[in-house]
Amino acid sequence: MQIKNNKKGYALVYLIVIIFLFSVMILPVANLLFTINKVIRTAVSKEQALQIAEAGINYYQWHLAHFPNDYQDGASTTGPYIHNYTDYDTQNIIGQFSLNITPPLTGSTIVTIQSTGWTNETPNTKRTVTVKYGIPSLAKYSILNNGPVWIYYSPSIFSGQVQSNNGIRFDVIGNAPISSAKSTYNCPSWQDCPSGTMPGVWGSGNSSFWQYPVPAIDFSAFTSDLADIKTLSQSGGIYLPPSNAQGYSFVFIDNGTVSVYKVTSLRSNPAGATYDVDMNWVTKNQQTDYNNRTLQYTVSIPSNGIIYAEDNVWVEGTVNGRVTIAAAKLPYNSGTAPMIYIPNNIVYKVKDGSSVLGLIGQKDIIPTYYAPNNLEVDAAVISQNSSFQFFYYPGNIKNNLNIYGSIIEFGWWFDNFVWTNGISTDVVSGYANSYYNYDSNLLYGPPPSFPFSSSGYQQISWVSN
Repeated sequence: MQIKNNKKGYALVYLIVIIFLFSVMILPVANLLFTINKVIRTAVSKEQALQIAEAGINYYQWHLAHFPNDYQDGASTTGPYIHNYTDYDTQNIIGQFSLNITPPLTGSTIVTIQSTGWTNETPNTKRTVTVKYGIPSLAKYSILNNGPVWIYYSPSIFSGQVQSNNGIRFDVIGNAPISSAKSTYNCPSWQDCPSGTMPGVWGSGNSSFWQYPVPAIDFSAFTSDLADIKTLSQSGGIYLPPSNAQGYSFVFIDNGTVSVYKVTSLRSNPAGATYDVDMNWVTKNQQTDYNNRTLQYTVSIPSNGIIYAEDNVWVEGTVNGRVTIAAAKLPYNSGTAPMIYIPNNIVYKVKDGSSVLGLIGQKDIIPTYYAPNNLEVDAAVISQNSSFQFFYYPGNIKNNLNIYGSIIEFGWWFDNFVWTNGISTDVVSGYANSYYNYDSNLLYGPPPSFPFSSSGYQQISWVSN
């Protein structure tokens, strides 16, 4: 009997040891499973919070598409703006998102949307998404033309987007979209076409960026932009009626002011000539440089940056600030529409986007006959019904023209600032060397009231925590 009892005792000891060992082993496994479950639940909560935050971004993107100037979520107070999030499948409210909207700074179109999301089940687990949206201006183009375009000059790499409502011959290397509104077009003889009908974009340049057809740009829409600019000039800007003289001269000073002169007489120059928008050779008899002028006043650049003149204007100096000058008489009349003349350098005090100039004219925008041999023009330019060009004056040969900005014009483009003899590359008039540098600051920071692209808001950046 004693032996049997000992065996039972041994069995009990073995059982206790096994239970102890099992307990020692199962506790870490249980802890591990608990930790894994907690990590999974946290990850799910974080992912749900992120998706809710993204839903907030999507909502406000929709809101801006319908109310592009509303940065307060339809409310009269500042944010944050909190919305319930409803699950699509169950139609139950499972969380919320909170929106903070930062409107564009003056001179910019970039709006910042910050959305923070969380679930009702785990409200302390939050994710935030911050997105920047902007409306690109028409100054996103290095060159935008209504007429045909031929780009062939040096440098061999052309910087920036090019678009024509007509056709493009492109014989250099591009680094951005080169676009035509035409699938095919009637190629004019001056483009030296191998046949009468050519693709919307063709030439010896790289074709990787070529796009055609794309939607055309409506140049007639600039008329409403000019009307808006006129209204703004009369309420916070500078409005100048017809001068009853020769026009107005604007000289920008690097301290952020502009001197306004009335031009009383013009300097004599020979007759010039050019091709009009229909490629007809026309004589230009106007005198392009001021001779005498009278100072009217010197003022700071207007707070809204708008200057509107119903007369010819001359523009020069160092721009320190954001400003648009429009020269127009509405409705448009080709016989009375004013011109914009560039008699001297127009430069920015700094080229970081804080200084920017828009020149919007109904007719030609031209460097004058007596403009410097080495000329720099920093500006985004629109010639609604004609061209930005240098007229042909036999023997008036200049050296270098540097353009920093954007060129938008109705007419044709064939290096508009130099004239050769048509047989060789011998320069007979104009700037022997023209250099075009696109100002990338113009894309989302255009001159005041500069026309926007019809594309609406576009995403610039996306970040999450």
